[in-house]
Amino acid sequence: MTPRAGGTAAAGRGPLLLGVRHHGPGSARAVLAALEAARPRAVLVEGPPEGDALLPLAAHRRMRPPVALLAHAVDDPGRAAFWPLADFSPEWVAIRWAAAHGIPVRFVDLPAAHSLALAEQRDGGPEEGRGIDPIGILAGTAGYDDPERWWEDVVEHRAAGGRPADPCAPFAALAEAMTALREAHGDGGHPQDAVREACMRLQLRAARKEFGDDIAVVCGAWHVPALEARTTVAADRALLRGMPKVKAELTWVPWTHRRLARHSGYGAGIESPGWYGHLFAAPDRPVERWMTKVAGLLRDTDRTVSSAHVIEAVRLAGTLAALRGRPAVGLAEATDAVRAVMCEGSDVPLALVRDRLVVGEILGEVPETAPAVPLQRDLDRQQRTLRLRPEAETRDLELDLRKDTDAARSGLLHRLRLLGVDWGEPVAGRGSTGTFRESWRLRWEPELFVRIAEAGVWGTTVLGAATARAESDALSASSLAGVTALAEQCLLAGLSGALPVVMRALADRAALDADVGHLADALPSLARSLRYGDVRSTDTAALGEVAVGLAERVCVGLPPACTGLDAEAAAEARRRVDAVHRAIGLLAVAVRADGLSERWAGVLHKLSGRDAVAGVVRGRATRLLLDDGRLAGSEAARLMGLALSPGAAPAGAAAWIEGFVGGAAGGGLLLVHDDRLLGIVDTWLTGIPADTFAAVLPLLRRTFSTYDPGVRRTLGELVRRGPDPGRARDEGGPGTPGFGEGFDEERADAVVPVLRLLLGPEAPAERAAAG
Repeated sequence: MTPRAGGTAAAGRGPLLLGVRHHGPGSARAVLAALEAARPRAVLVEGPPEGDALLPLAAHRRMRPPVALLAHAVDDPGRAAFWPLADFSPEWVAIRWAAAHGIPVRFVDLPAAHSLALAEQRDGGPEEGRGIDPIGILAGTAGYDDPERWWEDVVEHRAAGGRPADPCAPFAALAEAMTALREAHGDGGHPQDAVREACMRLQLRAARKEFGDDIAVVCGAWHVPALEARTTVAADRALLRGMPKVKAELTWVPWTHRRLARHSGYGAGIESPGWYGHLFAAPDRPVERWMTKVAGLLRDTDRTVSSAHVIEAVRLAGTLAALRGRPAVGLAEATDAVRAVMCEGSDVPLALVRDRLVVGEILGEVPETAPAVPLQRDLDRQQRTLRLRPEAETRDLELDLRKDTDAARSGLLHRLRLLGVDWGEPVAGRGSTGTFRESWRLRWEPELFVRIAEAGVWGTTVLGAATARAESDALSASSLAGVTALAEQCLLAGLSGALPVVMRALADRAALDADVGHLADALPSLARSLRYGDVRSTDTAALGEVAVGLAERVCVGLPPACTGLDAEAAAEARRRVDAVHRAIGLLAVAVRADGLSERWAGVLHKLSGRDAVAGVVRGRATRLLLDDGRLAGSEAARLMGLALSPGAAPAGAAAWIEGFVGGAAGGGLLLVHDDRLLGIVDTWLTGIPADTFAAVLPLLRRTFSTYDPGVRRTLGELVRRGPDPGRARDEGGPGTPGFGEGFDEERADAVVPVLRLLLGPEAPAERAAAG
């Protein structure tokens, strides 16, 4: 018998074909009504047949959509595909209905073994295509410019308004429309559909032999005409002959509403999964319930939203639907009403409503009995032990590494990052910047299950896999900086087992690499790593020896490497000088290397005094010496005067200024508080010839634009007022006093009244200042 699309529910007329729109609540309700009316002996659902063994898990009490079938190639876990399902997906409704009634349910589609093998031949996964959008064409034919809006009007709201006399009638009408589309457009730009549909027909024939014609098939409406077509078994098998194939494994994984809303990657392209979920779950009065949800969300953000706002928004949404000729309130009307009534016309709070409710951040749940690679099992166990469950929403996590649980959490997150599973991202913390604290931003994405499957080749536990990956990366690293960064990762992740291999690779590369730039790039990671020995109870003695050796080689080779540079190379040299300066500061504390700080200070003196060194590097070296107290203010002013003398090229002088006071290192405040340096810069700037001023202006603008607005305003005011002769000092010249050489008691006493106001008349600080 020929399969039937919709029609009456009487048996004996062939399998019942229920063509749906994937992830449509109206389709889901219609499928449920049709199944209740037809009571088939078996249900077939579009999906990979290898997933049949996983279908019983759909009835598990811990299975909570959205979820997805994950298929990946055993030999190449990165080759993967997802079949996502939500509460309001017609396929999910059919699966749950069959499970509740004890009726066999099976997947019918191209096996994942073939889908994954074919995936390399096209841009996306098995669910993607670049052909026509059938729903879009039908919407345009009906005069709609928005397919989502058309579907809501003709399917979602019609289905919500009450069941038709024949529950299968909507499917017959939709099948007729799809038949007309396929006659006009052929495969619609989806050439792989012919193979998929041949496979579906073969599986449908096998089911009919087993169960008879009393079968219901739930599939995309586009495929219904192909399943109704009269073809032979031989013709269908011929289409499948010679298909590439890989060994595949399947499991259930949690999914998110946000992923359903994506058109690319593994998303389903649903614009409003949160809204669809609400429509499907609301037992009655969906608009009133939706407006109540929106009001609750806005109240949580301290916006004033009353019950009167909810009532008015419901009324306005209904009025808009009537004016627009819609059968019921849709998302567009609800959104317009929320904007006007609850958001006072602003799109800012409306964006929050869209993010939290229209799309939503729901993360599904899968029972522990679902198949998984051993590495995933170990990760699940650690997540439970550490009370660090995956969440779809972005979550900030502050860790105190002195606490055992937080230290274990840190180690887990760092190990996962080394394995390429970027569940957490280190961020700058709000609290202490010491080594005992870490700040993370966590966000679980479904694709991380694929990354875990890929990482499974390194081991069956997170610790073992991360150790093996670190050892392999150390042996294959192409740069010294890469090995030092890996050593830092190993210490952060607590991979003591991998450190011997990493250290041998580090020592070998450090001994052979003669490029001072490579050495300078490698040093900061080593210096940072040495901070973790105490807090993470890791032996870093060997690392310290290598770091000190690198630092000494950098001190020898850096001055010659900073000469004869163009502008781009000079900027890179300045970055390296800054990084090495910070690194040596850490080394001096961590390993107490005798004389290392003094040797580095000598390097900075050489850099600051050599004319052949790039101006930006000379200026930066001078500033670092001044900040460390290794250069007197008068000497800094002398060096600035030389760099900005009339005989110096304006471009070189501007570069020196950028190195000395540029960036966000407090250069603006230095000029604010040192009139002498500001006077030198002002005198030089006003003396630049007009024909060269335009050439140096971009560099000067870059230098001063990084200052805070308040600093820029203060500098402008100081320049406008000009020098103060009353504050002149002999060492600075007329009107440019600069920093005094000693303690100015008169100026210090001026602070006492302020302290009295802040601390009170009996404050110890006041007595100390007075006495």
